Amino acid sequence: MKLTDLSQGLTRIGLGCMNLSHAYGTPPSEEEGIKMLQQAFDLGVRHFDTAALYGFGRNETLVGKALSGKRDQLFLASKCGMTGVDGKRVIDGRPETLVATLDAALERLQTDHIDLYYLHRWDKNVPIEDSVGALSRLVEAGKIGAIGLSEVSADTIAKAHAVHPIAAVQTEYSLWTRNAELAVLGACESLGIAFVAFSPLARGFLADGVASPEVLEEGDIRRNMPRFKEPNFSSNAELLASFKSKAAELNITPAQLSLAWLLAKSPNIYPIPGTRYFSHLEENMAAANVSLSAAVIAELDALINQSTVSGGRYPPATQAEIDTEEFA
Repeated sequence: MKLTDLSQGLTRIGLGCMNLSHAYGTPPSEEEGIKMLQQAFDLGVRHFDTAALYGFGRNETLVGKALSGKRDQLFLASKCGMTGVDGKRVIDGRPETLVATLDAALERLQTDHIDLYYLHRWDKNVPIEDSVGALSRLVEAGKIGAIGLSEVSADTIAKAHAVHPIAAVQTEYSLWTRNAELAVLGACESLGIAFVAFSPLARGFLADGVASPEVLEEGDIRRNMPRFKEPNFSSNAELLASFKSKAAELNITPAQLSLAWLLAKSPNIYPIPGTRYFSHLEENMAAANVSLSAAVIAELDALINQSTVSGGRYPPATQAEIDTEEFA
């Protein structure tokens, strides 16, 4: 299956699997995670996105257990280049590391190939051409169907694409994170590359899922993100109040309004919201049936954007690791 197949009779909304194992506080049990993944499949999700980093391999194992009997009906995506080593997150784009990471992923996912394999982060100590060259050889070997990149600039995309066609670029994109609009969305359109939007609900904020910073438990990555800290959080909450009012006016939920805005931006955009709850999954999937007028889209663009949101996207150390363009 190809990513573009998801625009031909299947929903464009996929499932980001990270929070079933990683980064958002205490994860659900394996039994609950497997049930959630199988419910997603039954509801029509076909695009499942995981990574070697998530749970330091545990998420790939979870996805493999839950979906192994359905492999030929799935679009399966995973990532390399950022893994857990001795309990710490490590960025390593050396060819030999990427090959070893893939072999371990195939075993955990209980499959002989992955449809789309991303370089999770560009290791700035390794030329992008070398990392993509290694992945191209894995395409030739039949172990991956296509190559993707994550959190990269338009310039890096062009360099990588010259080595081997890039099928997809994954970057955070939502009303409150608009960096992709600077150059990456245009680069993807011009090169025929799909754009996969992670955190399309602003890490739960635009789904009205974070009442205050105090509700975030230890181990939740949002505790260290500037937008979830005061005074930024309270300032952003004022924007959320107006956003929720617009959703109520349209008789949809804030999450559905967020996803409908994203789907309306381009048919080339594939959102992958994550959730642990079936009710939220149903809510997210229903957004595919929501149509927004040009006037509503313009109103949302003006309400929540890089100029109205308070706080940076990442803390400085994390920001230094990524390659995406930044607003002045």
